Amino acid sequence: MPTIFILFGFHFMFYSNEHLPIHIHVKKGGAAAKFTIDPVEMVENYGMKPAEVKLIESIIEENKEVIAEHWNKYFNNNK
Repeated sequence: MPTIFILFGFHFMFYSNEHLPIHIHVKKGGAAAKFTIDPVEMVENYGMKPAEVKLIESIIEENKEVIAEHWNKYFNNNK
């Protein structure tokens, strides 16, 4: 499970058997959520509070190129 970065206690990661579209999983404590990056949209939410979702969405928006770069690098090298 490659972790891209950790900010404000949120772990931004993807799993090694992922699928398109490019998306990111975010975990903090016992809560987790999944977001697409283009557009930035929440797909699943397991316990993230609305304020946390808003913060996560802004972090993803600011870092979508970094996330896509890590995704492409990982999945293109592991086929």
